[in-house]
Amino acid sequence: MTQLKELTEQEIAKLNESFENKSPHELLEWGLGRYGSKIALSSSFGAEDVALIDMMWRVDPKAHVFTLDTLRLHTETYTVMDQIRARYGVKLDIYYPDIKEVDAMVQKEGYNCFYRGIELRKYCCGVRKVEPLNRALAPLDAWVSGLRRDQASSRTNVAKIEVDAVHDNKIKLNPLADWTSEQVWDYIRSHQVPYNELHDQDFPSIGCAPCTRAVKPGEDPRAGRWWWELDPNAKECGIHVGWDPAKVGVILEMQTKE
Repeated sequence: MTQLKELTEQEIAKLNESFENKSPHELLEWGLGRYGSKIALSSSFGAEDVALIDMMWRVDPKAHVFTLDTLRLHTETYTVMDQIRARYGVKLDIYYPDIKEVDAMVQKEGYNCFYRGIELRKYCCGVRKVEPLNRALAPLDAWVSGLRRDQASSRTNVAKIEVDAVHDNKIKLNPLADWTSEQVWDYIRSHQVPYNELHDQDFPSIGCAPCTRAVKPGEDPRAGRWWWELDPNAKECGIHVGWDPAKVGVILEMQTKE
């Protein structure tokens, strides 16, 4: 297979200008057409991700989808995974954390260490999410995410096509970057897409079970993620931002010695 020429910054800028007012379907058609089997959707089975699965399936029923099973997900998340597979017949690649790393973390810090501080929370996310994601992305040239600009203050500048400096400069597509939550739900309802029933229980954003709660009326949609942390700009798990899990380990070692 001929290796694709890497996109230049100028080409990406022109593509973003071209796709800014186009639909997610059009961007997915471009991405799947260009990268074929070397592009995949990373799905956590939230509202954005199930909408994207439906869209990708309509472009290519064999489109590649993978998920990260942290081993601490809600039962409702596993339920919607099964519903999606039954509805679309997608081949879902599941990446689990390295059980030896999980065991080492639990033996040293406990099962719920993430409640004790942000570095420990990052440590857990690094073991359960970031390292498995790195394995999932290794054979790919590009990936698709469900990021939207209005999800969080850390995501306001998300482009539809990005060079992912966090993951070896792979191309990252964000087809829903300019969509609102209302547009996502309109799509889900109009296409009868299976979704996580926790959304009906005031969970707008769903992660691991011990780190996610329902939000109150008027709260920020991501207030239920790591709700015990006060800095809204720090509410990322390391998948979309560039902190290094190895450095978190160094910080923890220093804290232990103090």
